Amino acid sequence: MELMKLDIRKAGVTPTAELYAQAAAANKMLHTGEGAGNDFLGWVNLPSSISAEEIAAIKAQAEKLRSKAEVVICIGIGGSYLGAKAVLDALSNSFEYLRKKHENPTVIFAGQNISEDYTYEMLEALKEYSIATIVISKSGTTTEPAIAFRIIKEEIESRYGKEEAKERIVAITDKARGALKTLADNEGYPSYVIPDNVGGRFSVLTPVGLLPLAVGGVDIEALVAGAVEMEKATAAEVAIEENLAAEYAIVRNVLYGQGRKIEILGSYEPKLQYINEWWKQLYGESEGKDGKGIFPASVTLTADLHSMGQYIQEGERTLFETIISVENPAHKVVIEADKDNLDGLNFLAGKRISEVNRMAELGVQLAHVDGDVPNIRIALPAIEARTIGALLYFFEKACGISGYMLGVNPFNQPGVEAYKKNMFALLDKPGYEEESKAIKARL
Repeated sequence: MELMKLDIRKAGVTPTAELYAQAAAANKMLHTGEGAGNDFLGWVNLPSSISAEEIAAIKAQAEKLRSKAEVVICIGIGGSYLGAKAVLDALSNSFEYLRKKHENPTVIFAGQNISEDYTYEMLEALKEYSIATIVISKSGTTTEPAIAFRIIKEEIESRYGKEEAKERIVAITDKARGALKTLADNEGYPSYVIPDNVGGRFSVLTPVGLLPLAVGGVDIEALVAGAVEMEKATAAEVAIEENLAAEYAIVRNVLYGQGRKIEILGSYEPKLQYINEWWKQLYGESEGKDGKGIFPASVTLTADLHSMGQYIQEGERTLFETIISVENPAHKVVIEADKDNLDGLNFLAGKRISEVNRMAELGVQLAHVDGDVPNIRIALPAIEARTIGALLYFFEKACGISGYMLGVNPFNQPGVEAYKKNMFALLDKPGYEEESKAIKARL
């Protein structure tokens, strides 16, 4: 089964030999390490470097947590949670929470915000369930997950005692240093490594993503296998004209040069909503710097046609769309005839809902193209672990190529530190006394 197809015919861009040469040079830099940010290129060959033994160890640890807990709290922020959340949502039953018997533990997320109400309501809900946690942080001192871990750790220790807590807390952190690594060593928590050369937004195929996904019942072997296939399909030695990631990167950069400053990623499958969120971090952090970069936005269709549809159709012409199209649904639901036909929908009788969804997708594409919105289409044969693994790597590789073509370092994020300095000053963190005086004077 083909992993995916890329259709750029309605984007209004025809890649030239010069553009292909630029993309090939960018792709080569990702493999040779000659470009900016070359100390964070571990993701490039990551899928094919994951051994069967590593997969087996992660699955064994997941089984221990699955045997102990009805709910596993995954603590992390940014790339430390978005990848797992995206894949879990894509590959899980959308209404699992309504089932009386759960096949897998429920994986929930904490440490991705500092909301007191979210934290209180989570703790209240957890009272009815046995729990465990996976805490993910390179340093162990990032504010949001560190606060959440303090609270969840106390909850687990107060319920089960410190010895049993060692069986219910797993750390994913630096291999040698940092507050979380020190705590894990001191307390005897099982721990897994966030590779030094893989940035957070590229880490979904490390234990950061694989352990929570295995706990949630995802076939991580198939996920990795799909990523391996896409790694091979986009390797430096593959003809650049056949490299889907390079073609996507080319089209994005040409459209950006034409004044298309916003890219909207959309899908007609709500299961993919958090793939959108993961993609927004990947491209926003990678390209949004030096006064450059396409602004990544997203929609879930057809729902957002009734909210954002008007702007997309007739608003300022500074955007283009990339649509993830799913060709084959996993289930079948047929629309039946109604004898009264008060809603006027009997013309749909006998059709599958997916047929209506597909015609909506095609009709919207034509309307948007007629409205001067360039369209890129990524077609997946189905939403399965293998195709999702391929999609993740496709977006990662395209992001690296696109960033180099744009002329930025795609692997740093200096801008995310600005808010932290202000927040620490406002909270009177030791060492920020002068900054605290200055910023409070401004307020």
